Amino acid sequence: MTTPGIDLSRVHLVGIGGSGMSGVARILIDRGSVVSGSDAKDSRPVRLLEQAGAHIAVGHDAGNLSLTGQPPTVVVTSFAAIPQDNPELVAARDHGIPVIRRSELLAELMAGSRQVLFAGTHGKTSTTSMAVVAMQAAGLDPSFAIGGQLNKAGTNAHHGTGDSFVAEADESDASLLGYRPDVAVVTNIEPDHLDYFKTQEAYFQVFADFAERVTDSGHLVVCLDDDNAAGLGSQAAARGMAVLGYGTTAALQRHPDIAPGVEITGLRPTETGSEISVRLWVDGRGTRLAEPVEQAYALAMPGEHMALNSAAALLAGVLAGGGDDEIIRGLGEFTGVRRRFEYHGTVAEGVYAGVRVYDDYAHHPTEVEAVLKAARQTVEAEVADDEGTRDRGRVVACFQPHLYSRTIEFAEEFAQALSLADAVVVLDIFGARETPVEGVSSRIITDRITDDGVRVAYEASFIDAPATVASMTEPGDLVITMGAGTVTMLAPEILSELGG
Repeated sequence: MTTPGIDLSRVHLVGIGGSGMSGVARILIDRGSVVSGSDAKDSRPVRLLEQAGAHIAVGHDAGNLSLTGQPPTVVVTSFAAIPQDNPELVAARDHGIPVIRRSELLAELMAGSRQVLFAGTHGKTSTTSMAVVAMQAAGLDPSFAIGGQLNKAGTNAHHGTGDSFVAEADESDASLLGYRPDVAVVTNIEPDHLDYFKTQEAYFQVFADFAERVTDSGHLVVCLDDDNAAGLGSQAAARGMAVLGYGTTAALQRHPDIAPGVEITGLRPTETGSEISVRLWVDGRGTRLAEPVEQAYALAMPGEHMALNSAAALLAGVLAGGGDDEIIRGLGEFTGVRRRFEYHGTVAEGVYAGVRVYDDYAHHPTEVEAVLKAARQTVEAEVADDEGTRDRGRVVACFQPHLYSRTIEFAEEFAQALSLADAVVVLDIFGARETPVEGVSSRIITDRITDDGVRVAYEASFIDAPATVASMTEPGDLVITMGAGTVTMLAPEILSELGG
């Protein structure tokens, strides 16, 4: 198969098991490309791709370029995750084989489709996933590539028969500037990835530049509960762009210069998530309705941040051509994404009876705060349902900081966010691509948690972490592991330690 500009007949992906790379690999296979690749380790995504027909080697070697018996027509990699001296990248360049970024491949795959893209510092994966499930319920069958595995579909990518392509627009290395969205959603903007951008101004500018990439007939959609996203929308509207806002009633009233799209008029926490009431203010062309459409739905995800994400998904789905009744039904069918407030189990009996264990990808202070607020709402909703006849459960957090640079930059903010829990265990920093910084450990976070009502422990041993968490847990508590590194492996270990 050949698409204009890049020959995609034989594609080799370095780091093929990653969440982003495995998704585009799946779409390539479905579209008829011969796919090969390599990854540092074996994994479930690698095995699933092999079952689908991909040729994959574990470990990196120049010889992997010949896995299919023919050299690839293009090599794809993540410049952020894969070093440029990788032997496969070196060999490809030596043989004149084009080497491109994943974002360039994704742009090529989306060419010719209505591009519905989700950007923002937080919430991209959850919001994109909600939009996909909602659009599927509306019969649109979009192609999609997301950064997490949909619980409902069991996959992170799909080659659909519809005319829309739904994807995350990653800002971490400015790769989102290679896209031309028809619907561009910005969930929020907050300083992050300063190891790449160096300054907050440069980070904010990439979102402004992304807004300029919206097609002439397209729409910029912004969250009005986030001041920076709303500011971006105001600037774009002043330049004559078609901008729609979503958010709570108070937020819409604060920003009368931005046309309303979806208004959240009610939010009630429940034991299983939230009950949400909304007003839809526009039709599928983005034209204001004479009277807003009132809708309500139950969302199987707790927290105001998830309610806002669902409002964004609703608006994007309608703009992509979905009927509001069907989109609403799809949101009610959404069962979550792996590692986004993902439920692992409940201890049925014994000393820790009633303890529930969850896992989340939260690795920025704002994300940690949102997740812990959602956890608090969950346990408080349970008390309300029980009419206050038992003590409310507590929230126990097990957090693994991600990147030395982020930990140093946001140590105080992490401490404040984690103080929303009743008990906190902080693991050593997961450095990922960064080398350790002498004298820097997670203690720069734990030392800043000074609330007397919060039990705090610094745990340097990953192996001992489940026992440490158990020592701080009581019957009926909600335990949640958080972070972008290996902490996800601890959720089942903690559940087992507690007797679940």
